[in-house]
Amino acid sequence: MSGTIDLAASDGTTARIALTGAEPVSWRVGGTEYLWSGDPAHWNRHAPWLFPVVGASANGAVRVDGIAYPMAQHGFARDLPFAVVAQAADSVTLRLEDGPETRPHYPFAFRLDIAARVRPSGLDFTLRVENRDARPLPYAVGFHPAFPWPFPGPFAEGEGRAGGGYAVVFEHPETPRVPEIAPGGLIAAETRPIPMEGARLPLDPDLFKEALVFLDARSRTMRFEAPGGRAIALEAEDFPHLAVWTKPSAPFLSLECWTGHADRAGFSGELSERTSQRLLAPGGSAGHRVSLRLTD
Repeated sequence: MSGTIDLAASDGTTARIALTGAEPVSWRVGGTEYLWSGDPAHWNRHAPWLFPVVGASANGAVRVDGIAYPMAQHGFARDLPFAVVAQAADSVTLRLEDGPETRPHYPFAFRLDIAARVRPSGLDFTLRVENRDARPLPYAVGFHPAFPWPFPGPFAEGEGRAGGGYAVVFEHPETPRVPEIAPGGLIAAETRPIPMEGARLPLDPDLFKEALVFLDARSRTMRFEAPGGRAIALEAEDFPHLAVWTKPSAPFLSLECWTGHADRAGFSGELSERTSQRLLAPGGSAGHRVSLRLTD
C-alpha cells in the first residue's frame, strides 16, 4: 500500500500523512513548509514513528522467551503500511496490526492506532497501543520529526546554522551532560558535557557527533527557536525521554520524544527486561499524545 492523505485546518494550515508508517511528510503553515524534505542526500525520512522499540537493540535483535528475533533500529512500524480507520477534512486515524510482516521480529498480537489532526498553526497526534495477546506486551513508541535548519523563509542577514543564534529551549533546565553512544547505537555508561545554559541549548552543528539524549527529562515541551523569535514547539505527553539530533553537515534538526530508548551497552536480557520498555497487560491499552505548533 502506498499513498498519502491531505488534511487542512480552518486557517489554511495543512498536513500530509503517508500511509506507509503513518508518517507526516508535510506540515505547512501560511504556505511555508516546516517539515524536513526527506532529501536522501542527508536523511530520507521526514517524521517517522518508532515502534515496538526505540533505538538500537544489542546485536540487532530482541530476545523473547530465550529466542532472538531480528529487530531494526527504531523497530518496523515506520516501514509498514497502515490502514485507514477514520477520516475527516482535518483528521485521520491509521492502524497497524500484527501479521506475517511483524511476527518474525516481534511475536506478539498488538494494535497500534495513530490519529493525526491539523489545527491552526499546529499538528496533533494521539497514539493508542493495544495488547491483543495473552501475555504482557513489551513495547516502546517514539516520534522523530525533523525540521529545516535554518528555518524557511526570509531572514535577517547572517542568520544561519553555525553561530546563527538558533537554540533548543526546554520547558525546564536539563542536565548539562548526556550519555555517550556506544558502538552499534547503544547507550554507554559514560557521559559527555554539552553547553546547556539552564533550559537553553545554543545550537552548533559541531555538537552532533551523535544524538543528544535526555533520559528521564524534566521537560515535556521543547522549542526549536530561530534568532528572530519564531519557534517550532514539540509538546509530549507520557514520553519521558527526549533527544535532539542532526548530522553535522545536514540542514535539518530533529526533536524527538520517546517512551523507551536503545539497549544499554552490555545488555543481554529479554525484551521485557529492557530499560524503560513498557509492559502492557493482556487486553490492556495505553495512550500517548504529542503535538507540534509554530509560534512567533
